[in-house]
Amino acid sequence: MNEQKTSPLEEHAGRLRTRMGGAFVGQRAVFRGHDLHADLGDMDWLALYVFGITGQRYTPAQLKVLHAIWVHTSYPDARIWNNRVAALAGSARSSGTLAVAAALAVSEAEIYGRGIDIRAASFIQRAQQVIASGSGLDDCVREELQRHRAIAGYGRPIAAGDERIGPMLRLVEREGLAGGAHVQAALAVEKHLQEGRWRLRMNYAALTAALTSDMGFTPRQHYQYGFPAFLAGMQPCYIEASEKPAGTLLPLACDNVTYEGAAPRAWGA
Repeated sequence: MNEQKTSPLEEHAGRLRTRMGGAFVGQRAVFRGHDLHADLGDMDWLALYVFGITGQRYTPAQLKVLHAIWVHTSYPDARIWNNRVAALAGSARSSGTLAVAAALAVSEAEIYGRGIDIRAASFIQRAQQVIASGSGLDDCVREELQRHRAIAGYGRPIAAGDERIGPMLRLVEREGLAGGAHVQAALAVEKHLQEGRWRLRMNYAALTAALTSDMGFTPRQHYQYGFPAFLAGMQPCYIEASEKPAGTLLPLACDNVTYEGAAPRAWGA
């Protein structure tokens, strides 16, 4: 006699199976198997955030570097594409929550935003494995270029260098984390690209991917960790635009628009 199979929808109907946690309202909350208030209540917020992503605890030095990764890319400049969204929302008198939510959403830009994180981390981890095996980087680099016509984490569309690299490397050195295998692999790739015909320099995406890879992050975990990286720079842009007259953020005069349509004409009666 054939047993009737239960569909996945039927298996999950009326219940939520989770290993992440739950809220027992009026009693307690569980976060990855720990009592949030009794066990994790004095935890640093970023430590809790990455614990939620990876399920791992990190040293004070690692947490300092993870904090610094966010701090060093918090630019309160409304001309930057995602900050401009937050500022435009302020100029349009939208709410702060909607402004920042929209700005974070467009932060996934593939060329210069968070959309490149998984590729950057995947490449750095492959490069490190190649180096560990004793092989040269040339084939690894050429295969990546052939597949994507670019190497995630190297080169920068708006400038030749990256002003965040030097300060971050100095901080990482002070915290004793500069010798990690993935950081060294990222630097070796840059050296290979500089000595070859590509002349590409490492950008922030490669360095941050290397740092989290040395902490054991997977490429997807690195991407999830990086989600709020631009957040601190967004709020000042929203606030300042909200304080100015509505609609005055980066206005564009009609004379600055190239128009090739119909000539000015009067409306008919």
